[in-house]
Amino acid sequence: MGTVPNGSHQLKPGLKQRHLTMLSLGGVIGAGLFVGSSAIINQAGPLSFVTYGITGLIVLLVMRMLGEMAAAKPCSGSFTDYARMAWGNWAGFSTGWLYWYFWVIIVGFEAVVGGQIINNWIPSIPVWVIALALMLIMTAINMLSVGTFGEAEYWFAGIKIVAIIAFIVVASLFVFGLWPGATMDFTNLTAHGGLLPTGLATLFTGVVVVIFSMTGVEVVTIAAAESAEPAKAIRRAVNSVVFRILAFFVVSTFLIAVIVPWNSVVPGESPFVAAMDRIGIPGGADLLNLVILVAVLSVLNSGLYTSSRLLFVMGGRGDAPVWMTETNRRGVPVKGILSCTVVGYGCVVLAALFPDTVFLFLINASGAVFMFVYFMICISELRLRRRWEKENPGMLTFRMWLYPGLPLLVTASIVTVLVSMGFREGNRVELFQGIAVWVALSIIYLIRKKIRPSGSHSTPADEAGPGGSGLARESINS
Repeated sequence: MGTVPNGSHQLKPGLKQRHLTMLSLGGVIGAGLFVGSSAIINQAGPLSFVTYGITGLIVLLVMRMLGEMAAAKPCSGSFTDYARMAWGNWAGFSTGWLYWYFWVIIVGFEAVVGGQIINNWIPSIPVWVIALALMLIMTAINMLSVGTFGEAEYWFAGIKIVAIIAFIVVASLFVFGLWPGATMDFTNLTAHGGLLPTGLATLFTGVVVVIFSMTGVEVVTIAAAESAEPAKAIRRAVNSVVFRILAFFVVSTFLIAVIVPWNSVVPGESPFVAAMDRIGIPGGADLLNLVILVAVLSVLNSGLYTSSRLLFVMGGRGDAPVWMTETNRRGVPVKGILSCTVVGYGCVVLAALFPDTVFLFLINASGAVFMFVYFMICISELRLRRRWEKENPGMLTFRMWLYPGLPLLVTASIVTVLVSMGFREGNRVELFQGIAVWVALSIIYLIRKKIRPSGSHSTPADEAGPGGSGLARESINS
């Protein structure tokens, strides 16, 4: 998408290389890991780290497929444009709005988690009041400038990375009996109902919960695709995904399962804090709660940024109102940011009305929606790969492995997870909610297509050059 020539429709550069580097390392660490892991441990039992491994493999392969398309034809709208190229304007429209919906749900979820954390320290203030205050503060930060956003994320990410590495080191020492007073003991893996106390199927249906905590890796791949050497940058980004998922998710969840009985983990309460209490570090739990709050603020901050900039891109495509592309004198899309907060405030209201159930519902609801986005990435790659190989095989400098077999297997895995949700009573509502959102978006698209004047249409994705991205314009300052 090219930015509109009018000066009031321009995003200004502001993100420096050090911001992007730290964002790529720490962007995936949020409340979905520190707190959301409680849901999958409680659901799948001591082998929950296997679910993280399965999900990580799916994410890696989907990122490889996205990377192939991004390296071959960098586009400002990324996978929304590839969906448009492969399946038409409806696919681009619905995928873009699904991704936006996913991120604004995350904004509300993170605000609720932040409210719960602070409420533990100051119980006299209701969770919804604290969540509302956090929303207002992070909205104000996003309103200032993209540079302010980048600087805040730089320090947020740094704190998260140091914290997770420190946790893994301390927990490993404890697990292997090298911590003072500790002995090597792995009985928690089998002593409470065995390795699979809730059945084998939960390892796979739990993917929809875990996928929530791995969001953000696709943004790194997109940024790499718009660099000077897309294929080289994409390869580096995909490889880093493997390292981060293994180090941050699989290893840490395994250590928690060894230290803390899985059936003592309460959904919505951080199992990392429970592990620190078990290890017996004075003040460790309070310190980790502070880190979790930083992680919450980080994802809340980046969620507002990502969703508002996505509206900016879709506004230029014609998929969102054109006023979404208006910016103030600092190059900030104020109306887009305010629009993105509406759903977040709705989630805060839900937290006030249903404080005991909103946590898991928000995780599952957003996770199901994101699986639909991954599905669109997969089927877009399957079609575009075949088309591009006929048109110009040389453009495919970074290829998905074992095409078409492996891409078909990944697509089938995603479909299997979604179908399995329909057979599980606990996940059925969330699946139907995600389907309802997609159906509603499709109906809106058809209505818009009928009422829009002839000749008014979205900019074809193929005409968008890599330099047209509003997001790219904000990230080229080094």
